[in-house]
Amino acid sequence: MSVAGSDRTSAKLKLAVGAVGIVFGDIGTSPLYAFRETFRGAHHLPIDDMHIFGVISLIFWSMTIVVSLQYVTILMRADNKGEGGSLALVALLSRHIGQSKHGWFVVLLGVAATALFYGDSMITPAVSVLSAVEGLTVVDSRLDDLVIPIALILLIALFVLQKRGTAKVGAMFAPVMGLYFFVLAALGIWYIVQSPEILWALNPWYAYQFFVTDKWFAFLALGSVVLAVTGAEALYSDMGHFGRGPMRLSWFGYVMPCLLLNYFGQGAMIIGLGDAAAEDAILNPFFYLAPEAYRLPLVILATCATFIASQAVISGAFSITHQAIQLGFVPRLSIRHTSDEHHGQIYIPVINWALMCGVILLVLFFQKSSNLASAYGIAVTGAMTIDTLLMAVLLIGVWKWKWWLATPVVLVFLLVDGAYFAANLTKVADGGWFPLMIGAVAFTLLTTWSKGRKLMRQRMSEFSLPLDIFAKSARSSTARVEGTAIFLDSATAGTPSALLHNIKHNKVLHDRVVVLTVRIADTPYVDPDARVDVMELGDGFYRVTLHYGFMEETNIPAVLDNHRICGGPFDMMKTSFFLSRQTLLSADKPGMVVWREKLFAWMMRNSTTAMEFFGLPTNRVVELGSQVEI
Repeated sequence: MSVAGSDRTSAKLKLAVGAVGIVFGDIGTSPLYAFRETFRGAHHLPIDDMHIFGVISLIFWSMTIVVSLQYVTILMRADNKGEGGSLALVALLSRHIGQSKHGWFVVLLGVAATALFYGDSMITPAVSVLSAVEGLTVVDSRLDDLVIPIALILLIALFVLQKRGTAKVGAMFAPVMGLYFFVLAALGIWYIVQSPEILWALNPWYAYQFFVTDKWFAFLALGSVVLAVTGAEALYSDMGHFGRGPMRLSWFGYVMPCLLLNYFGQGAMIIGLGDAAAEDAILNPFFYLAPEAYRLPLVILATCATFIASQAVISGAFSITHQAIQLGFVPRLSIRHTSDEHHGQIYIPVINWALMCGVILLVLFFQKSSNLASAYGIAVTGAMTIDTLLMAVLLIGVWKWKWWLATPVVLVFLLVDGAYFAANLTKVADGGWFPLMIGAVAFTLLTTWSKGRKLMRQRMSEFSLPLDIFAKSARSSTARVEGTAIFLDSATAGTPSALLHNIKHNKVLHDRVVVLTVRIADTPYVDPDARVDVMELGDGFYRVTLHYGFMEETNIPAVLDNHRICGGPFDMMKTSFFLSRQTLLSADKPGMVVWREKLFAWMMRNSTTAMEFFGLPTNRVVELGSQVEI
C-alpha cells in the first residue's frame, strides 16, 4: 500500500473511532429499555420462547432494514456537499425541483421533520439518563427514591455545561463509548453461548409467526420494538462531521454487531431463566445481564453513555437550528462558537434553556423511563416516515431512477416506517401527545417565520426605488461626507429603506456607499472564491452580495477585511453600518391571519439584532426604523 493510501486509511479509521464516540450514542443506549418495553410497556406480552424469538427477530430485521439499508446504505448517499439531515436533504431537493409545482410540498415535509426533531431532542436525554439511573434499583431496591433527584442533577449539569463547548469533553467520548459497546457485546456473548438457540431468531419466520399468533398485540409491540432503532435519523444528520465512509465502517464494523449481540444476549438470558426469575429480570434485563457484583459499575458506565448520547442530541439541536436560521425558517438567534478550530461546535442559549425546561418537566411529569417510552417513538417514526417520502422524491426527481425500480424500494421502506408510526400513534394518550405538541408548536413557528419574511419582503419591494436611479438622483442633490456607509438589505434589488431614511433625516451621503446583501445558498459551504459579488453603480455607489452556505458563520467584517473591493480596503473606524428595523402593522391585506401576524411580530421583536448576528462592531452601527404592513 502506498504512503498516501496508508494515510487515507489511517484518517478514515480515526474518523470511524470518533464517530463511535459522538454519533452512535442515541441508538447505542436503546438496549437499556427497548427489549424491556416490548414486554413490559403499555401492552404486556407473555414471557415465553415464541414471543422472545419473535421480538428479537423483529429487532434484528428492523435494524437491518431501517438503519443499515434505508439510512446507512441509501440516504447517506444523498448528501448535500457532504452534509446530511432533513433540512440538508430539502435544500438538495429544492435545488433540483424547487421551481416545480410540488416544490412547496417537499419544503413542508422537511420543516415537519425538523419540528418533530425538537420533540425528540427533549425526550432522548430524559428517557436515556432516567433509564440508566434506574439501574440503581437493580443494585439495591432501597435506592428507588434517589433515581429522580440524581437524574435531574445529571440533566441540569448537562445543559449547564453546554456553554463551555464539547471540545475537551469530546476527547473522552470515543474511549467511553468504545468501552460501552465492548461491554454490550461481551455481556451478550456470555448468554448467547449458554443459550445458542436464540440465534434462530435471525430467521424472519419467527417475526412472521409472532404476527400470525398475536395479530393486534404484535402490531402494538412495534411501538416498542422501534425504540431499538431510535437514533437512525441522527446518523444521517451527523454525516457531515465524519463522512459517509467512516460512519459506515463504524456501524457495520463495530456498533451494529455489538448492539445485536446485546439484544440477542438479553433474549438468551430470559430464555435460560425460570418463570419467576424471568418476571423479575424482564423489568430491567439490561442490568440483569451483569453479575451482581458488576451491576453498579455497569450502571455508572451506562449513565456515562447516556450522558454522552444526550450531549450529541443537544448538539444536533443546535446544528439543526443553525441550519434553519440560515435557510430562513427561524429568526436570528444568539449563536456562540465554542471552538476556535471547529466552526461546527456552537452553542445557542435560547435552544439550550428551552430544551432543559422541557426535559425537567418530562422527568417530573412521567417519573419512570417506562412512562417516557410511551412518549418516545412518535417523533422518531414520524421523521423516519417523512424521510422515506423525501427519499421517493430523491430517487425519481434527482437520481432519475425508473418509476418501476423506485416504487418497490420506496413501498418497502414506507410499509416498515409507516407501520412503526401507526403503532406509535396508539400511544398518543399515554404520552405520545407530548412530542406531537412540541412538533406542532415548532412547525407553527417555523412556517410563520418563513411566510412572514416572504410577505414582508414583498411589501417592501412594492415601494422600493431602483438603486441605480436613486444613485443618479442623489449624487448631485445631496452633500457628501468622508467615510464609508454600508447599508444592509435583505433584497438583491432596490434601495434599502435605511438609505432612504438616512437621506430624509440626515441630508448627507458618505463618499462610498455600499448596499450589502447576505445570501444563503442551498449548499452547506460556498467556495471562498465565490464569496463576493460586486456591482459598481458609479459615483461611489456599490451593490455587494456576500454568499454563504447554510452551515457557515456569517461574519461580515471578516469578509470585508479579507477582500479589497469597492475601490479599496475597509477601515472599520471610518465605516458606518446602517440597519433597517421594521415595525409590523396588521392590515386587511391577504397574507396571514391576524394571530400569525402577531406571532411573527413577536418573533421579530425577540430575534437577535443583525449587529450581533453578522458580527458588526457595536460602536459603528446606526439603526433606522420603518413601519411595514403585512
